[in-house]
Amino acid sequence: MPEPVQWSPEGAPRSPRFDDIYHSASGALAQARHVFLAGCALPQDWANQPQWRVLETGFGLGLNFLATWHAWRTDPCRPALLHFVSIEAYPVAPADLLRALQGQPERAELIALAEALAAQWHGLLPGLHRLVFEGGRVLLTLCVGDVQSMLRAQRFEADSLYLDGFSPQCNPQMWSAQTLRALARFARRGARVATWSVACGVRDALMTYGFRLEKAPGLPPKRECLRGVFDPPWTPRRRAPRPVAAAPGHCAVVGAGLAGAAVAASLARRGWRVTVLEAAAQPAGGASALPVGVLAPHVSADDALLSRLTRAGIRASWQQLAMLLAAGRDWRGNGVLERRAPSALGLPAHWAQGPLSESQRANGACLSAAGLPPDVPALWHARAGWVRPDRLIAAWLAQPGIALRCGRAVEHIVRAEMEGTHGAHAQDRNPGAEKGVETSVLWELFDARGERLAQADRVVIAAGIASRRFAPALALTPVRGQVAWGHAGAGALPDFPVNGNGYLIAGVPDGGDGHRAGDEEGGRAGLGVRTGVHTHAQTLWLAGASHQRGIDDTCIDRAELRRRRVHLAELLPEAAAALGPQFEAGQVNAWAGVRCTCIDRRPVVGPVTPDDDAPWIVSALGSRGLSFAALCAELLAARWHAEPLPLAQSLADALDTHRLWRRKPASR
Repeated sequence: MPEPVQWSPEGAPRSPRFDDIYHSASGALAQARHVFLAGCALPQDWANQPQWRVLETGFGLGLNFLATWHAWRTDPCRPALLHFVSIEAYPVAPADLLRALQGQPERAELIALAEALAAQWHGLLPGLHRLVFEGGRVLLTLCVGDVQSMLRAQRFEADSLYLDGFSPQCNPQMWSAQTLRALARFARRGARVATWSVACGVRDALMTYGFRLEKAPGLPPKRECLRGVFDPPWTPRRRAPRPVAAAPGHCAVVGAGLAGAAVAASLARRGWRVTVLEAAAQPAGGASALPVGVLAPHVSADDALLSRLTRAGIRASWQQLAMLLAAGRDWRGNGVLERRAPSALGLPAHWAQGPLSESQRANGACLSAAGLPPDVPALWHARAGWVRPDRLIAAWLAQPGIALRCGRAVEHIVRAEMEGTHGAHAQDRNPGAEKGVETSVLWELFDARGERLAQADRVVIAAGIASRRFAPALALTPVRGQVAWGHAGAGALPDFPVNGNGYLIAGVPDGGDGHRAGDEEGGRAGLGVRTGVHTHAQTLWLAGASHQRGIDDTCIDRAELRRRRVHLAELLPEAAAALGPQFEAGQVNAWAGVRCTCIDRRPVVGPVTPDDDAPWIVSALGSRGLSFAALCAELLAARWHAEPLPLAQSLADALDTHRLWRRKPASR
């Protein structure tokens, strides 16, 4: 359940759990600006920086974040990217985030920001949650849980530290020496710390761990507040970081499917110039050419690794969909029903405390809407739906800074490191460079004829199963999938996707291009493809999908089409009966594609060899490209720029290619 807040008649918020106020009588916004922003010399210190990273203990009602966001928004010298990482064990309700602004003198300035925050304030189970604002330029990483475990879940260098927990007397764990020591491990040299607390124990611990402190005038009724700089007389021991990009340069991305387009967009937002090389005549090829796909989480009673990864991935995807696409036309988040065996209906025990999760057991009304009896075992995923992958890919590739070059099949990638290069090479790397300016090109990409397709500072392989050519050591495996699709009148089928042993998506607006999925120009053969004009009353439906491991053939299998009908009848008997005449009349289309998977069935994000300076890869998304593409792209960008990660360190490591170098051969 959301953390309850007690509001006095005057509108002052109080925590019943800690028996303490959320902010002083002077007002939360005034406190945020005086104690925390001014205490950390903001916005002066972040002027013209590529990024700024704030670490906060105690998110509370979010007013420090809103004040910092507002300061960033109104500053012409703001950093290109603002990261705000905050730890909160007990998130309040969205309504309390909005109510906290009532009576604040600056309410009008912040109400739109608070509403945007409240709109993403959902599904806050224990763990890390990335909330995205300002088109991806303001990133809030909310760490829900115990402060010690949450500090262990991240690893980055902070530029500013806000210490804003409840008082040391009410919440001693937040101010313990152990907590403050852990916080010091995040501070870069020169990072500033600010807090309203001037307690002797807090001051002593901060000085012990390397902070130079001073007291400053407080905001009434507080007489003093505390400010400091991390400047220890010793050299702090840090875990050796991976090589990071000194500054955004030119990146070549191989592949224009979901993974490649997502990577291109994430890097372009950080100032990279990105060239996307696609072997096919158009983007959204390979497995990403699926006409329409399901976006739904994996749920398990033990909240397994895949469950936690898909939750993070769907949040990342959802934010991109809401930001870039037209709801109801390009995607629709109206939920997904998932049929399960009775023994597989268990949910994690900690979900039972309230509606923290967006996945629950399906009720009778939901089952009835799918044409199923009320006793059918199933789960309902509220934050799920369908997506047109090609629309998402097009939106990503349309971002400024991205150049798409189709019909460019990369055959070789060569490390060049040519120092003192002049003329055309310099201009290829930097179009604004003048001839005669020295430069160095790290990577060159060639086609089968030896023609150079691009030169770049860095390379990302995101070509689906074709990535095997450039990453043979990763043992990527093809998995063939075939679907059936067609058109139906509005209202003939369930209004939301139904998943299980196979799936059905219906009610997708045709948009006049439904025939593209079976077009042989896209590299797949069609079966019974109808290219006539469809009426506006018709919508697209799709039933899928087979999983044939080790097969990379995309020719249509007529026997598999019949199996799709059998599986549909098992999943949704009424829907199968409604579509039966189309199958019998040969009016059903087919599409086949090849997914790419890894040995442990998790995506891979990292260098293609143990050398971090090698080309990187984002691949093996399997049948969950819509769930993983945005998350994996943000993970790669965060790794390159030493940013806070979009998910817990342990989950990020579970996707890293380095896990495969450490894998021991199976015993015989």
